[in-house]
Amino acid sequence: MVEFSLPRNSKVLKGQHHKAPQGAKSVKKFKVYRYDPDQDKNPQLDIYEVDIESCGPMVLDALIKIKNEIDPTLTFRRSCREGVCGSCAMNVDGTNTLACIKGINEINGDAKIYPLPHMPVIKDLVPDLSIPYAQYESIKPWVQADSPAPGSERLQSPEERAELDGLWECVLCFCCQTSCPSYWWNGDRYLGPAILLQAYRWIADSRDENTGERLDALEDPFKLYRCHTIMNCTNTCPKSLNPALAIAKTKKLMVERM
Repeated sequence: MVEFSLPRNSKVLKGQHHKAPQGAKSVKKFKVYRYDPDQDKNPQLDIYEVDIESCGPMVLDALIKIKNEIDPTLTFRRSCREGVCGSCAMNVDGTNTLACIKGINEINGDAKIYPLPHMPVIKDLVPDLSIPYAQYESIKPWVQADSPAPGSERLQSPEERAELDGLWECVLCFCCQTSCPSYWWNGDRYLGPAILLQAYRWIADSRDENTGERLDALEDPFKLYRCHTIMNCTNTCPKSLNPALAIAKTKKLMVERM
């Protein structure tokens, strides 16, 4: 029988338990992943008891309360608190989402909070997104046009603008990217659903004149075609977008131009 061993520091251990203060009326447990690469020890799952009656309604509110009042060493990203910056993406209750728009009342039982899966962890709930951002840069996410603008700007008809609906709303939170098994195994070569949705956003833009070159750049066994329509990306998107549909439309354009 073959025996496998887990990578060093991969097993999550039981961590500290921070009790709620006396007099707390409505206590909910938040089990939070903790990892500090500067310390030579395994990650752990700390338990924080939070009085949700003295807390805002969202998971991010609970994390801020924990950091401000219980444990200032807890590390996570956040910015807008309105679901438009993508900073607070994490795995909450088993699903990748934005902590700022995930209601505490949507979680039954204890709330389990982990960083986005299958990404290197910088610290606690902060993943290293260097590779996805480099992949985003590789698709040249801006209008490419050689012809001069007809005026002060390049205009679109309402119909042309409507083609971008369901694409421009992406906030690059990478919830879809890190939920994709194809990306887990081929993240160094497969661009992933977030990047491919963004790539199609510029392909579908009537103001862009480099559709052919954009498709040429995606014509690769791994960059595009490692998508196997598993649909995790669409199921987990906190903005209710459909990366799988954008990928399918890109594949269709590939076939039509042959």
